[in-house]
Parts: sequence; structure tokens; C-alpha cells
Amino acid sequence: MNNQFMKEKPVFPLLLSMALPMVLSMMVNALYNIIDSFFVAQISEDAITALSLIFPIQNLINAVAIGFGVGLNAVISINLGAQEEKKANQAATQGLLLSAVHGIVFTAGCILIIPTFLGAFTSDASVIDLGIRYCRIAFSFTTIIMFGLAFEKIFQAVGSMKVTMFSMLCGCITNIILDPVLIFGLGPFPKLGIDGAALATGIGQTVTLVIYLVIYLLRPIRVKIHVRDLRPNLPMIGRLYAIGIPAVLNMALPSILISTLNAILAPYSPIYILILGVYYKLQTFLYLPANGIVQGMRPIIGFNYGAGEQSRVRKIYRLVLIMTGSIMLVGMIVCMAIPGTLISLFTDNPETIAAGKTALRIISLGFVVSSISVTSSGALEGIGKGVQSLTISLCRYLVIIVPAAFILSRLIGPTGVWHAFWIAEAGAAVISIIVYRKTASAN
Repeated sequence: MNNQFMKEKPVFPLLLSMALPMVLSMMVNALYNIIDSFFVAQISEDAITALSLIFPIQNLINAVAIGFGVGLNAVISINLGAQEEKKANQAATQGLLLSAVHGIVFTAGCILIIPTFLGAFTSDASVIDLGIRYCRIAFSFTTIIMFGLAFEKIFQAVGSMKVTMFSMLCGCITNIILDPVLIFGLGPFPKLGIDGAALATGIGQTVTLVIYLVIYLLRPIRVKIHVRDLRPNLPMIGRLYAIGIPAVLNMALPSILISTLNAILAPYSPIYILILGVYYKLQTFLYLPANGIVQGMRPIIGFNYGAGEQSRVRKIYRLVLIMTGSIMLVGMIVCMAIPGTLISLFTDNPETIAAGKTALRIISLGFVVSSISVTSSGALEGIGKGVQSLTISLCRYLVIIVPAAFILSRLIGPTGVWHAFWIAEAGAAVISIIVYRKTASAN
């Protein structure tokens, strides 16, 4: 396959062809997250609270898988742009090997720590029991998640976005179908409750990986996985982690943030923890499509950066910024217009719905401006500037929002936590512009 189209095809249609399959995939994935939480909420409010508390750990696992995959994607794309196919093959092979190691370590670690983790945020025995039951099943599929996301980034690096779209769609649709079947015991299936939700998720992830493997074997791509490349190459491993570790930290920061905000909100009422969890379920419906565009951008911007096409790199960045900003504007309008309807998908408690309406309206004030940091961070990862990307994310998820949430919650109560979101997005946007321009001008 000739990948020169990445630097020869007009930028806008190229970006659309790469990004739209990922946007569709991310939209379906977001729909799955919403539907999954909707069905779990039908079990009980304790069940959805347990899922809200577990979310940071699940996000951490995804952070490691996706973040390392970002490093893998960038190394492959840059080497392909520089016509270094042997190095691209080596990166793909060793990336898969390291993904297996990550999966084994996180499976054991997460299952061991989850009882202590849940106990740090609640003393409700029902919530803890439901959380442990869910995690023991869901975390057993961690290695499959790691492999699946590594293959996703390999296919994306060579421009095979339709393959990743198809694989993700099949996994998500499988999950959506199995959720009510396994949770409520439809037809010949037993009623498994929250265990069924975890099993449905794991089966969906397995379907995605199987499809990647079948397509790789039947329709070879430009990047090849070779047994001879399994021998550790320290410079290559160092390169993968040099980009991958900052990307992992980028992805892991929301988990740290959610756990920190849960600790700030816990003294007020459990409903605020539930609202925060519901918000993060809802916001995936916006940020996943935006990230779909960013994922479509990464291999293109990395390839052109490796090929020395700086003018195309700048044009790609500007177009992606406009596209992500448009998505976030739609999200802000929806959250301002029907916040109660959105919250009521997950609870019928009038007090929770009322507090949730206030939260969504305040948080959504920062949606549009957040597109600057999302785009800048993704572009920097695509060209291999992981540390600069991490700087932006640290400001967005830790340095600004945590102190602001703590101080404002002491001044005006839990509503102050919601105000900290838009304050952090505005501050991170300014920093993003400075960091990206400084990095771009240096190259």
C-alpha cells in the first residue's frame, strides 16, 4: 500500500476520509457508554453509583492502552513518512509485546486493589459489593483491551481507518445487544445483574480484537509483525515510551481528577458523586467524536511531519481546531437547553435531577474553549512531542482545576466544583496556544 496519499491528497478531503470513520466509531462508542450506564441504572441507584466510583480505574486501564497506542501510532507514522519501513515494523511488533505485558500487570493489580479503592470513597456495603463483582469480571479482559487498542493504532498509522471503524462498531454493537440480555436475563440467558454488564463489555472487546486479527491475516497491511522483531531493541522501546508515557499520563489524568473531585464532593452528599459520574458518561458523547477527529489527524500530521511538510502540518491543525470547536459548540447548546432530560436518563430522584441540571449548565460553559487544548495536545502527540502535550493536560486536569475546585467548594459549596471546570478549560486554552506556537516555531 502506498501511503504517499497522506502528503499528496488535498488536506480537507484527506482529513475527512481519515476522521469521519473514527468520529462514527466514537459516536457509537459514546452511545454504548450511555446505554451501558442506562441499563445498569435500572438495576439500582447503588449500581450506577458503584459504576461511577469504578470509572477512574477503568479510565486508567484505557489510558495506558490508548496512551501507549498513541506512542506506537506516532512512531510508526513518522517512520513511514521518512520511508523507514523496517523501523515501523519493529515498532509495531515490540508495541504488541509490551501491550501484553501491560495487560497482565494491570489485570492482577486492579483486581487486587479494587476493594480498598472502593472503601476509600464509600462505606455502603451494597455499593462496594456491586463494584467488586463488576470489576472482577471486567478487569479479566484487560489484556484483550491492550491488544485491541494496539492493533487499532497500527491500522490507523497506515491509514486503514475503515478497518478500525468496522472493528469498533462490531464490538460496541455486540456490547449494546448483550447488555439487556445478560443483565435482565432475556430469553434463555440467566439474569446476571451487574455481572452481566461486565461480561457484555468484555465480550464486546473480545469481538473487536478478533476482527482485527482476522483482517490482519487476510488483508496484509504495509506494516508487518515479525517474530524476529520480538527481540527487545532498547532504542525503539525508549522511543515508544518517550511518546507513550506522556500520552498515558495525559489519558490517566482524568482518572486522578475524578477521584480527587469525588473526595471533595463526598462530604456534601452521595448525589454529587453520582452527578459527576453521570456527567463523565454524558461528556463522552462529545469528547469521543472530537477525539475521533484528533485520531484521524494523528497519522496524517505525523506522516507529514516526518516527511518535512510543515505547511501541511499547520493547515491540518487549523482545520481540526475548527471541526472540534464545532462539535463542542453543539454540546454546549444541548446541555444548556435540556440538562434535566439528560440527567433523568440515569435517575428519577428529583433532588439529583435538580442538582444535575445546575452542574451541566455550569460545566458546559467551558466546552467550546476546550477544543483548543484537545486539538493542540493531539497534534503535539502526533508529531512526537509527548512532553509538551503532557504539559497542556497537566494544566487542564490537575494544576488549575483541583485547587479551583477545592477553594470554590469551601466558598460556595459543591457548585464551586462545577465552576472549576470552565475556569480550568479557559486557563488551559491560553497555555495550549503558547506551548503549541512555541513548539511549532522551533521546528
